[in-house]
Amino acid sequence: MAEKRKPRMRRVPVSDAGQARPPEESAPHPVNEPPSCDCARLERHEWHEVESDWSEITFAKIGLSAFFGVPIRFWSNRRKLIKRAEAVGVVPEDAMLLLGPGRVRRPVLLEVEDVDASRRGFHVPGGVVFTRLLPAPWGEMKALMKETIAIARDRYGRDPDTVWVWYLTCRRCSADRNFETLFVAHYRQRPQKAQG
Repeated sequence: MAEKRKPRMRRVPVSDAGQARPPEESAPHPVNEPPSCDCARLERHEWHEVESDWSEITFAKIGLSAFFGVPIRFWSNRRKLIKRAEAVGVVPEDAMLLLGPGRVRRPVLLEVEDVDASRRGFHVPGGVVFTRLLPAPWGEMKALMKETIAIARDRYGRDPDTVWVWYLTCRRCSADRNFETLFVAHYRQRPQKAQG
């Protein structure tokens, strides 16, 4: 009688809860070619340690429950946010998807165009942002966040009003792209002590 094999347990990150699990055995990717996905790719010279004007950028906004900072049901809520934004405006290709701070509740912003920003659930943060494009493996996130705040403080003379993150990679391409993340230090009004 053949011995029955137990199914092998696989760890699924909390952010992927509710999604179909990848197949147990998947074909390896060719050497030096990252897995195929639709994740945004940013040019370093356009985003790293660059200031941008946010006076005309509009976002669809929701709040997510979080467990010690880890968003719960992120992907399903992301899909709902995109659907809601597309119903009344245009979600640009490679739209920013920003995750805000919080241990039990975290705001999520999705860039949207051609929408009446006075509508409920839409937000124009205004001001300026200072961005840094960095490799950010999980164990380094906290240190990189503190470093970004310190650099912004040195540049602008005070801490940012909020710091957002844009995770630019998914579970398929994170390792190949070294967990590329955009840190966004937001100032509602541009401080006087900005370096010229």
